[in-house]
Amino acid sequence: MNTFFRFFYISLTIIILTSCARTGRPEGGPRDETPPLFVIANPPYETIEFKGKEIKLTFNEFIKLKDINKQLIVSPPLKNPLLITPQGAATKKLSLKILDTLRENTTYIINFGNAVEDNNEGNTLEAFKYVFSTGSYIDSLTTTGTVKDAFTTEDLKSTNVLLYKIDTAYTDSIIYKKKPNYVTNTLDTTNFIFTNLRKGKYLMVALKEKSSDYIFDPKTDKIGFYSDTITLPKDSIIDKPIMVFKEISQYKFKRAKEVSKGKIVFGYEGEPKNFSVKLTSNTPNNFKSISKFETKTDTLNYWFTPFEADSLNFIISNDNFLDTVTVKLRKKKIDSLLLQSTISRTLNFRDTLFIMSNNPMVEVDTTKITLITKDSIPVPYKKIDSDKENKTAFIFKKKPEQTYKMTILPAAFTDIYAQQNDTLQLGFNTKEIEDYGRITFTINNKTNKNLIIDLLSGKNKEELIERNIVTKSSKNLVFDMLEPKTYFVRAIIDTNKNGRWDTGNFLEKKQPETIIYFEGKLELRANYYLDGNVFTVNLSE
Repeated sequence: MNTFFRFFYISLTIIILTSCARTGRPEGGPRDETPPLFVIANPPYETIEFKGKEIKLTFNEFIKLKDINKQLIVSPPLKNPLLITPQGAATKKLSLKILDTLRENTTYIINFGNAVEDNNEGNTLEAFKYVFSTGSYIDSLTTTGTVKDAFTTEDLKSTNVLLYKIDTAYTDSIIYKKKPNYVTNTLDTTNFIFTNLRKGKYLMVALKEKSSDYIFDPKTDKIGFYSDTITLPKDSIIDKPIMVFKEISQYKFKRAKEVSKGKIVFGYEGEPKNFSVKLTSNTPNNFKSISKFETKTDTLNYWFTPFEADSLNFIISNDNFLDTVTVKLRKKKIDSLLLQSTISRTLNFRDTLFIMSNNPMVEVDTTKITLITKDSIPVPYKKIDSDKENKTAFIFKKKPEQTYKMTILPAAFTDIYAQQNDTLQLGFNTKEIEDYGRITFTINNKTNKNLIIDLLSGKNKEELIERNIVTKSSKNLVFDMLEPKTYFVRAIIDTNKNGRWDTGNFLEKKQPETIIYFEGKLELRANYYLDGNVFTVNLSE
């Protein structure tokens, strides 16, 4: 064979082999949207008197498993997970090996959720499950419902819902110690469904878990529970959503340590009700101390004027709890005084100018602090010190389209360590009245209870703009001088009249206080009034 024909023969062979290797649909053809089909199982689907240790499932086409660790739910739960093979490769057959000793006379559901997809197009075999029983029949009762976050509007996807059989072995503490009799998951929705249940009475619990071990850990998990006993087959539909919340843990003192010279942090868990620290060590006559809670962490900061000592002794108390602690003093350096303004450039009409400091102040000399306009006209102000944070508020009457300048001379601020500030100059502007908008609401209170009405902003409704307490059956609210952005309104039914939202507690069988959000969002533009909004709040919502 000469060189030309040899080259031609090889090229033709490569083209033919390449054409044969192509998969998928022809160009321009319709996309395959048919999900794979479950063909056969060994042992068969809904087998009774199941005694085996392996299940083999066969499908009509090559499939792959996607997010199997998140999607797979076995009910009742197993101590050891199923061994599923193959994973990470296309296959028509799956092998499920059982590593546990199964319960007697029990119907098991192996729910793959939406994990089974065809290999080429990713079409999902939705809610695929395999059912078998170690007893003489298959349980067939069902119940359905929804879960909802008690505080936010977040969709609680991938939430575990648990059923505990109420019998002679049942106690309220079972959720902290044992896995449930049945479990399901909301997957990509907020709805759940239990199938193949047995007649009886049950406790229903929802857990938003970190570990998905079906054991309630109050430190990390959110919980919700249905207040009434679930009785099957009567309660086949749960008509009210299970409200999921984060419990406030019981108080527990954790530790105390020196973080810098003259500063000790006291860490704790739970609610710091009447939490206090009392120094029992001997101190010099000029000794000062200031303690304040962190706003975002479970910490009490304790500042004190340093003196020669190897350690300090404290009594830590919280209602009926009492701890004693000794803190070793080894730090050599005091935190230098730092001041910072909460306003960088624009001072909105609803803003307050704060001067923040890292150390607590013991003296603020206002004779060394001046506030003037762009025309050098002095602006009178009122100084207010915060008891909760290291900050000082400066209150003054703001005028539109004005430029302000604040000068803080040296030694205006003196902290607990007798450190004083250097010169600090601040400049900020106000806008026109027309740059803001207004929202008005008529609140119809149909609950006969106190309401907390919150105006919110932010992507996750996390920013509280204004809070009002409504004690009457009807009240008009005006939210004025608002920046142009998106707002939301919520009502908290303040059952105990303490002016804040209270979460729930499982052991006390206490549900969280109800929160109702005004439907829709309020898009506010500059120089625009959103008037005439009516928010009717009643307990049937």
